[in-house]
Amino acid sequence: MTDKKASQPRTPVDWNEVRKRLNKVQTMIGQDWAPGPEEEKKTLRERARALAKKSGEKTSGEEMEIVEFLLAYERYGVDISHVREVYPLNDLTPVPCTPPFVLGIINVRGQVLSVIDLKKFFDLPEKGLGDLNKVVILRSDTMEFGVLADAVLGISSVLVNELQPSLPTLSGIREEYLRGIAKDRTVILDAEKLLSDRNLIVYEEI
Repeated sequence: MTDKKASQPRTPVDWNEVRKRLNKVQTMIGQDWAPGPEEEKKTLRERARALAKKSGEKTSGEEMEIVEFLLAYERYGVDISHVREVYPLNDLTPVPCTPPFVLGIINVRGQVLSVIDLKKFFDLPEKGLGDLNKVVILRSDTMEFGVLADAVLGISSVLVNELQPSLPTLSGIREEYLRGIAKDRTVILDAEKLLSDRNLIVYEEI
């Protein structure tokens, strides 16, 4: 579908009018200093770049920052707004009578959090734990838990309107928690669904 606003010609900038407004504002605030030709050109260039950036944001679509990590050699990502922090996997304590995908609990500065192994939850190939394994701590208003990652790759941005709905190779339980597939085939998970899924909530039972 064509964006009518994006297809309309842009109104050219009247630099003479911009200069007049700058001079008018300068007079109104009663400043003794007035910008010279170079300072004025610099101000105009900065304003032009700001306008171009704003215009580009409207036409390119909404950007989402994600935290990228590896699971069984595949790239996954979650919206950074649901990531509290990345924490090293230290002193993991197994918890009996829990589902296989619950690795155990960790103590994060006095707070006890459960750690979920998404490879088991999604039935992905296993990969041995190494010294560099990290826990990506997800959070919402009502829930917090850690997700085990084979490696954390960093933070990147994706365009929401360019996400693909799925891939033929994705099937089963992963589709339920899929937000989309990025151009580089990074699987973007729906962190909000993960955090609200009662199957991932560990209840204490006597």
